[in-house]
Amino acid sequence: MSCALPFTDADCVLLEHGSGGRLSHRLISELFYPAFKNPLLQQEHDGCVFPVEAGRMAYTTDSFVVQPIFFPGGNIGDLAINGTVNDLACCGAVPMYLTAGFILEEGLPLADLQRIVETMSRSAAKANVHIVAGDTKVVERGKCDRIFINTGGIGTVPPNIDISPLRAAVGDAIICSGNIGVHGIAILSARESLGFETVLQSDTAPLNKMLSALLAQHEVHVLRDPTRGGVGTTLNEIARSAKVEMVLDEAALPIPETVRAASELLGIDPLFIASEGTVLVILPEKAAAEALSVLRQFPEGKNAAIIGRVTASGKASVQLKTGYGSHRIITMLNGDQLPRIC
Repeated sequence: MSCALPFTDADCVLLEHGSGGRLSHRLISELFYPAFKNPLLQQEHDGCVFPVEAGRMAYTTDSFVVQPIFFPGGNIGDLAINGTVNDLACCGAVPMYLTAGFILEEGLPLADLQRIVETMSRSAAKANVHIVAGDTKVVERGKCDRIFINTGGIGTVPPNIDISPLRAAVGDAIICSGNIGVHGIAILSARESLGFETVLQSDTAPLNKMLSALLAQHEVHVLRDPTRGGVGTTLNEIARSAKVEMVLDEAALPIPETVRAASELLGIDPLFIASEGTVLVILPEKAAAEALSVLRQFPEGKNAAIIGRVTASGKASVQLKTGYGSHRIITMLNGDQLPRIC
């Protein structure tokens, strides 16, 4: 979808765009409304009123400060939509409505904002969700790095779905739905200060349709997207919640050679690199093979693999079985080796 308001390279965000006056209303009416148009947004109110069904609902909120805002395979806009949709889907919910709050730096080219907003519109349509409310604030130059986006998301949880990190249990298999570390390396390759290039593009994508298909056919205990902190940190968080031991198989980890090579160059561990289009699935071992078949029916799940198992309870730990047969402890990420990747 293309917004009605044409921009040139000389058109930038002004402080007046956040004043609530004429420029604010023009930005909303000629850029945001055409891109996000839907009946609920057209209530043109400070919030959104919508009907709810009896049952359970899920809510999430997130903020996106990725740098750079445009990167191979995406930008901050689709990252914001996909990340929020996936957080809801990992609760077992069917995502329905999103909100979007924009913090804009004075001087941001309006053409860049338009490009981001149009990407958000396309991503929302792909995930079958609606952006129903939002807000825009403008800060002085130097008070924000071009654009930050805060989102909220709400969805409904179907009956008999119980997804929780507390449910990880001995005998469960651990599935990774796609390649590890792709998003993080794509972001780093776009940072000129690091001086390296890669053919990788971010794997950011909405995973709700794939996960809905999986949940319709199999009992799943845990779903988590391994974004900040990567697979290693995410599994440690689950292990601590459920008080279980996990053992991963190094040979089974779907880490592309390009990710391995870039990780060695940068001196970082692929297990702690963010994956935006990947989900970790923990479910009973007996259902693992069939679950793989379901995931592989979708483009986002074509590289799905069983990467480990829950082996014991009572003590929280994550271990990696190496190709030499030894075991290495995978701890929580210490520090922030990859700042501002989402």
